[in-house]
Amino acid sequence: MEATQAKNSKEIVQTLWKKRPLIISGPCSAETEDQVLETATRLAKTGRVDILRAGIWKPRTRPGMFEGIGAKGLPWLQHAKKITGLPTTVEVATGKQVEDALTFDVDILWIGARTTVNPFSVQEVADALRGVDVPVLIKNPINPDLELWTGAVERVAKAGIKQIGLIHRGFSSYGNTEYRNAPMWHLAIEMKRRNPEMMIINDPSHISGRRDILLDVAQKAIDLDFDGLMIESHIDPDNAWSDAKQQVTPERLGEILDSIVWRKEDINSEEFHQAMEKMRQQINQLDDELLQVLSQRMKVADKIGQYKKENNITILQTNRWNAILERAFAKGEKLGLSKEFITKYFDAVHMESISHQNKVLNS
Repeated sequence: MEATQAKNSKEIVQTLWKKRPLIISGPCSAETEDQVLETATRLAKTGRVDILRAGIWKPRTRPGMFEGIGAKGLPWLQHAKKITGLPTTVEVATGKQVEDALTFDVDILWIGARTTVNPFSVQEVADALRGVDVPVLIKNPINPDLELWTGAVERVAKAGIKQIGLIHRGFSSYGNTEYRNAPMWHLAIEMKRRNPEMMIINDPSHISGRRDILLDVAQKAIDLDFDGLMIESHIDPDNAWSDAKQQVTPERLGEILDSIVWRKEDINSEEFHQAMEKMRQQINQLDDELLQVLSQRMKVADKIGQYKKENNITILQTNRWNAILERAFAKGEKLGLSKEFITKYFDAVHMESISHQNKVLNS
């Protein structure tokens, strides 16, 4: 009987792994058995959740904070799966946690951001996964470093894990005030570009840090063609033992999911594809023209570098650079370009110009 149940569970997970969108939800932390079971039951009633999550071990910033109920919470998840039919997933950070989770039939494991940042920890988890047939999700590291994220994927893949997915939960960044973790969408997009066949889901809870902007972040992720969402849900969010501000009730989760406009990557329409192809050709032409203009700009920068070299002048001219930016902000606003874009674009152009001039000065 147990072997049959395990086989059925694996088949369900195999099917869900291909489902789009994939929805994962559950409490930030498993606190009590009643809390886990009630959350799971209410999530199942929404008919929108595919996989039940719960934090069993919680890596916390400072000692004394709630660090999870530990392995005694695993039977609660096992029971919740039995009564709801929802497969389960938990975060693991050590080899022992991998073994404990698998002992209690956890269906999917995920590696958290604080673990992804440490190759030694990832390798320990990967070693524990050798010979195991279980899907693994890998969150981005806390700091914005795609090589660490890629390295974690490679270590898990080398352990023989065939089904690997990514979780985008945002990045810690200095000066970020709007989000708990800045989404830095461009990094997630680049990771998706590098791994086009790999599932990537978004974690609006950890990006937002507060429930009032969960929907906005989730919608942005779906607009960007993410494959699913992981959103934390609790029966009594305000009194949760961890991350209270970012959790929602199962019923509110259902409302959020109902409010999302679920985009499609493509449609079977010849008219649509013809129109898109025409506009993409226009984009290609404009991109070619931009590259030509940028090349001409760098040739002028080379000449400026030569004059600076002959007169022993420094490359960086702060007042001139500030004037360039102010002029660009004023023109960009009239042309419908955001100040954020202008800043990033001109910073990149400026650094390339500095690189060209540096080569001239040191040639």
